[in-house]
Amino acid sequence: MMTFSKIRMGVLLLAAAAGLGFVGCVESEPREPAMSGNPLFEGWYADPEAIIYGKTYWIFPTYSDEYDKQLHFDCFSSEDLVTWTKHERILDSERVTWARRAMWAPGVIEKDGKYYFFFAANDVHPGQVGGIGVAVADRPQGPYRDLLGRPLINDIVNGAQPIDQYIFRDDDGTHYMYYGGWRHCNVVKLNDEFTDLVPFDDGTLYKEVTPEGYVEGPFMFKKDGKYYFMWSEGGWGGPDYSVAYAIADSPLGPFERIDKILKQDPNVATGAGHHSVLHVPGTDQWYIVYHRRPLTETHHNHRVTCIDKMEFDRDGFIKPVQITFEGVPAQRIP
Repeated sequence: MMTFSKIRMGVLLLAAAAGLGFVGCVESEPREPAMSGNPLFEGWYADPEAIIYGKTYWIFPTYSDEYDKQLHFDCFSSEDLVTWTKHERILDSERVTWARRAMWAPGVIEKDGKYYFFFAANDVHPGQVGGIGVAVADRPQGPYRDLLGRPLINDIVNGAQPIDQYIFRDDDGTHYMYYGGWRHCNVVKLNDEFTDLVPFDDGTLYKEVTPEGYVEGPFMFKKDGKYYFMWSEGGWGGPDYSVAYAIADSPLGPFERIDKILKQDPNVATGAGHHSVLHVPGTDQWYIVYHRRPLTETHHNHRVTCIDKMEFDRDGFIKPVQITFEGVPAQRIP
């Protein structure tokens, strides 16, 4: 009596000889899912701002080098988080007449078919020209042009150096910008054209929202009606750079520090910080995109862009992130 496997083999051989093409019936070893790996792409890149435009993931980082060499921005795009395309020099100092050094930490958003690129320049100190600028383009990959011909925010307000801006669109369409270095964070409201600030209800333009432990790198997202405010702690050039967060009922806080959720792992990398967050629409997939320093490197500018899973517990608190070499599985946008 013939066994099932012998019968199946005979059918497959006959089918192949007849050109019927039943190749799909042949058993094969299960494939491992494609992984992003960390770092995501080659090069010294820090302060990654990640965003989804349509069906594409985009990352806009700082080119990590000496201040006087930080004179341009590149960006990267992917449809699956695994394969990335580099778009070079989407904005540089030749198109920003007031920027002469230290072009840092993009913040990006789309509005009415235009793509806006906020950036800091000049590592501004009191009495100097610099701070937060705005550029605009017709495509995510640019080229971008300076929108104002001057900084949007030049002055030191509430002790916050005007750097590390993040633009958050609330459900009612209001655009808030969180920014600040030197251990102080401000929030402002932007007008519809992103050319000026709008007063709050009490007539003020700036509100300080600095939580305990804040150093720089603010980020905001909304989940289940709650406002999750995140920031970087520690020194960006050292191993203890890290990310902490708070949860509030209002975009203006108050923001009470809850915990640190991203930090170095002595077996993987140091200096894990200055991040952004991706949420894949229609799924429960959340990712944290950040920079870190390889274990073999000590130079403060050697920073690379990485991605790992970000998860929540049943009460909505963010679980500690495990930084990895593997990164995350391929994920297309539904």
